[in-house]
Amino acid sequence: MPLFKTIQINSTTQILVWKVTESYAELLEQVVLNDSNRIRLDGMKSEMHQRAFLSVRKLLQETGHTDLDLYYDEFGKPHLHGEKHISITHSHNFSAIIISDETVGIDIELQRDKITRIADKFCDSELQFLESQSDEYVRKLTVIWGAKEAIFKIRNEKGISFKDHINVYEFDLNVKQNKATLHFNKLIKDFNIHFEEIEDFTLVYAFEN
Repeated sequence: MPLFKTIQINSTTQILVWKVTESYAELLEQVVLNDSNRIRLDGMKSEMHQRAFLSVRKLLQETGHTDLDLYYDEFGKPHLHGEKHISITHSHNFSAIIISDETVGIDIELQRDKITRIADKFCDSELQFLESQSDEYVRKLTVIWGAKEAIFKIRNEKGISFKDHINVYEFDLNVKQNKATLHFNKLIKDFNIHFEEIEDFTLVYAFEN
């Protein structure tokens, strides 16, 4: 499938979303991979993960980059050669990237009822405004998880706990933006959170203030 959606946040930040409908062989034909990422791809046991991995390279090509422009640091965080920041995400048949002059993180998650069973594992202060009997409960939990995942991708520091160190403030699903704070060791950082729903998925992206 061609590019599913482009979101132009501002003049320096762009999100691209791909809905994976192609076969592994079709995607592999259409992308260029560096040697280390070809090894990574071959080592993946799930074809779904392989197709997601390749669809991210399709998204890179849509922005004028290739896999040769992408590298990962010692902590597994992706970077582009040059000044731009990048964050990558995929879930089931959707993948997305965000490229920006600013420090950014992105996450996409399928909305699933089973997230309610682990809410107390990643929520703390958020439980004060969540209503477990509400029709919005699963959707809000998915936003919270996505926000914390996006923030973790930005900081990428060992020891950060979603529950203990990242606080997402109360929000309205209709407003589609929020704030969050990271308290970790002696570090305090604020983040602007934005989100939207795509089919049964929630896309969340974060900017570090």
